[in-house]
Amino acid sequence: MNANDVKQKLMSLASPDVAKSSMRFFKTGPGQYGEGDTFIGIKVPTLRAVSREFRSLPLEDIRSLLSSPIHEERHLALMILVWQVAKRDDDYRRAAFDFYLENTKFINNWDLVDSSAPHVVGGYLLGRSRKPLFQLSKSNSLWERRIAIVSTQLFIRHDDFDDTLAISEKLLNDQEDLIHKASGWMLREVGQKAQAVLEAFLDQHAAAMPRTMLRYAIEKLPPEQRHAYLDRKRT
Repeated sequence: MNANDVKQKLMSLASPDVAKSSMRFFKTGPGQYGEGDTFIGIKVPTLRAVSREFRSLPLEDIRSLLSSPIHEERHLALMILVWQVAKRDDDYRRAAFDFYLENTKFINNWDLVDSSAPHVVGGYLLGRSRKPLFQLSKSNSLWERRIAIVSTQLFIRHDDFDDTLAISEKLLNDQEDLIHKASGWMLREVGQKAQAVLEAFLDQHAAAMPRTMLRYAIEKLPPEQRHAYLDRKRT
């Protein structure tokens, strides 16, 4: 079982019609965030099934898939990595964490980040220093900044909100809509666990938050609160 076996399996499942739809959905046109990405047309449930079949793939073969120009091969590599960090020991989780951060240039769309960063990065850092996330939050790479904030999702699940709030504050002036969405999403997750914590953040920052970030953050609040925070933004 190696990377070539995986690639052959994926090609046997490819669909040109699905590929065309994916290229539109993931914004692969000139000047768009996914410019130049290549799709062969495999839906996520099918990729998940294939990831189970190849869940024992060695890390070097995962590396080969992750460096592929084909989006689905990169996505599958990350699915397998997520599967493995959930089942292996701490030494492997450290190796996977290092591997992930060494290869962020290939983790270059929001679906790739969102499906892997909380598990591989957040999972490893759960009981450790969060300094790597703050370094990523200052990166020139949109995707590394998104990794920084989305990785905190696992912390939120453990009622640990400080890094989500701190990184969201650092990203208030980010110019990328995909960062606004990710930060707002994580803040909304905080609010689902501790609404008072979200409200305290909004009371301090709502007026300065990008509108998309604010809308995502307040999505689950009662209507009157949502309107009040949006009014504060307009004022």
